Amino acid sequence: MPQLIEEFTYYADLVVDQVGNGPYGTRTIFNVTGGEFDGERIKGTIVGAGADWMLIGPDGYGRLDVRATFKTDDDAFLYMQYFGVIEITPAILDLAGGGERATEFGDQYFFTSPRFETGDSRYGWMNETMFLGQGRLVPGPRVEYHVFRVTN
Repeated sequence: MPQLIEEFTYYADLVVDQVGNGPYGTRTIFNVTGGEFDGERIKGTIVGAGADWMLIGPDGYGRLDVRATFKTDDDAFLYMQYFGVIEITPAILDLAGGGERATEFGDQYFFTSPRFETGDSRYGWMNETMFLGQGRLVPGPRVEYHVFRVTN
């Protein structure tokens, strides 16, 4: 039976651009302007360009499409990409608009499937590992994720 082992927590600072209603739903871009990650085996900052090109459907759920670059404290670069689903609750809408009350893990459906790529042999294990993330939104707006490694 698979097990989930918490690998790290990460935070991403966001700036929101509302594209608006289009032919596929409501497009919102959450630009990643910084952040950090921390775990027993990995620690560092979010660098360079990154964003979530979220599409909100008529069902009240956002489909996440995220890319970012992690730089570890020992100078390795990791490309991260994930898809996910978030339930767009009134609390999520409030925080995205500048509200000050954080959501809690489990307040809404908010899960991702991060995938990592790196050429650095110290982190090669991440190329061959499945991950699951659970998120919440905090003031800023800022997103916080607990990222779990899937293992046997």
